[in-house]
Amino acid sequence: MPFQWRGTSGTVTIECHPNGDPAGIGCPPEAIGFPVCTATVQYPHVGYQSMFGWVQLVHSTTGAGSTTKFETDPFVLFGDAPIPYCWYGIEPTLFDAPFPPVQENMEWEANSFLATTPLEEVFALQQRTVVPLVGFSWGFDISNGRLGMRATDPLPLDRWNDHIEELRGHYPLWTFPHL
Repeated sequence: MPFQWRGTSGTVTIECHPNGDPAGIGCPPEAIGFPVCTATVQYPHVGYQSMFGWVQLVHSTTGAGSTTKFETDPFVLFGDAPIPYCWYGIEPTLFDAPFPPVQENMEWEANSFLATTPLEEVFALQQRTVVPLVGFSWGFDISNGRLGMRATDPLPLDRWNDHIEELRGHYPLWTFPHL
């Protein structure tokens, strides 16, 4: 998937496949068959000019984590940190391998956005802004004991607007512009 930042083109390559080796990627055995999603960034600039982050929101229709809307999906290690990025750095890789603790009928969908925060605003002591660049959806469904992976689909960038209220509610120190 192509994206643009400040007149320079980059790409995101997405791979989602069934988890065939839970232990090999740090998951328990019950994660077998659930999706493993990796999205890698290629951008021609280096250093601070290639710093991006992944913002991910998840919707689940049933189980203990059931939601009626998309909710932020922070990386568990940083779940209480007041930052909207799950992964951040120089050409960061999104990696996720979800599996529900109770495997009952459910629909699980993630909306994942590559974004950036203009560092010149941070250096000028302005409020930090999250600028979305490209997004995609992915997930899985369980129906009558059968697990099915959803296809990865590009998201129109204006789908970001659907998540702004949630992001602002969780991260009031950050700015999330409408597109």
